[in-house]
Amino acid sequence: MRRSNIDASQLGELTEKVVTIKRVSKTVKGGRNMRFSALVVVGDQNGHVGVGLGKATEIPEAIRKGKEDAQKNLVTVSLDEVGSITHDYYGKYGSANVLLKKSPEGTGIIAGGPARTVCEMAGIKNIRTKSLGSNNKQNVVLATLNGLANLKAPADVAARRGKSVEDFKD
Repeated sequence: MRRSNIDASQLGELTEKVVTIKRVSKTVKGGRNMRFSALVVVGDQNGHVGVGLGKATEIPEAIRKGKEDAQKNLVTVSLDEVGSITHDYYGKYGSANVLLKKSPEGTGIIAGGPARTVCEMAGIKNIRTKSLGSNNKQNVVLATLNGLANLKAPADVAARRGKSVEDFKD
């Protein structure tokens, strides 16, 4: 996944949502060390979203670290005029695949828990998704983010090909 150069201070108010909190342990000579791992999604609900993972001995500290990590990994999502994505795409991360489908006005967000959180934080209003392969929450979230980050805007594709956006209309 590519890291973006978006500065969180230039964006609007970033909201956070905790996807999952896990208790993890490390076995050492004296017993087990218990810690918490928090997967956090942040977004401005206007085309910018990021995912972060924080680990600490206390849950609030893990969430704070996850939020800071997510702000460092913000990506921009290409949206169309009805609040959907610009084209269909498969997001992949590990063994998790997420199908992202463009949808017309009024569809809403049709997605499972982890993918829904990412779409809501990105500000997508109409989308259909299907999680394929692994249903590990962390991998599904990262696959969804990968798919949204790799979407291309019609203006970018037209400029790269040396054509106008009208040439791509059906």
